[in-house]
Amino acid sequence: MIKIKRVVQLFLIAVLAIGLLAGCSSKSEDTSAPEAKGSIAEIKKRGKIRIGVFSDKNPFGYVDENGENQGFDVYIARRFAKDLLGDESKVEFVLVDAASRVAFLESNKVDIIMANFTVTEERKQKVDFANPYMKVYLGIVSPESAPITSVEQLRGKKAIVAKGTTAETYLTKNYPDIEQLKFEQYTEIFEALKDGRGDAIVNDNTEVIAWAKQNPGFVVGVPSLGGQDTIAPAVKKGNKELLDWINNELAALGEEKFISKAYDETLAHIYGEEFKDNIVIEGGKLE
Repeated sequence: MIKIKRVVQLFLIAVLAIGLLAGCSSKSEDTSAPEAKGSIAEIKKRGKIRIGVFSDKNPFGYVDENGENQGFDVYIARRFAKDLLGDESKVEFVLVDAASRVAFLESNKVDIIMANFTVTEERKQKVDFANPYMKVYLGIVSPESAPITSVEQLRGKKAIVAKGTTAETYLTKNYPDIEQLKFEQYTEIFEALKDGRGDAIVNDNTEVIAWAKQNPGFVVGVPSLGGQDTIAPAVKKGNKELLDWINNELAALGEEKFISKAYDETLAHIYGEEFKDNIVIEGGKLE
């Protein structure tokens, strides 16, 4: 009987020891788990920050004749990379279109979206926006030979829009009777206007003003439509660490008027110095 008790005791001790070893192993695995995707630690370990930008929205995000990313958003994005990773070349630009911006964040294909992303209540449900760096309205550009000077004039005509933009949302909500001709790419909407497939483009006023200045024969008959909106960086929903870093970065950049410098380098030759206050937001705060 004593021997049996002794065997049982040894068995229980062995089971307890195995359990403790398993617990230690589990804890060890937890501490060595990889960093969360999109976290600052993971970005630094990777050595690159992936930022989603446009390829076809000159002068905000585009690819130049040398295959280099350029534009207002890109200029700011490079500074983010420099301040986070110590070198502005440590940025990987991922090309997105308007309709894919949310999906690229949700699927961890990018860490930040810097693709002229207008802040809306609907988008806030899907991504987290940092503080803004730019102001914007909607505008309407049309041929000088048949100018559209009010949104009501588009009834019975075709309004050209890019899918996934605030222009599409605005017309759908406020003017559902206006026919929309929708395209994936910004280059497509301007080609559609040039070849007469639609009567006018509804898009960000900054974009249509710049395009009209570069394309004789077209005029911005409605320079501001709807209320003032803001453009801001966006991160994946719940990525508070990176969101806080961006907000602190924008506040620090505001001390040196960096967004104004970005304007001077990328936008002033199009809009002029007098338009700066209508676009730039310094420090992430509207005055």
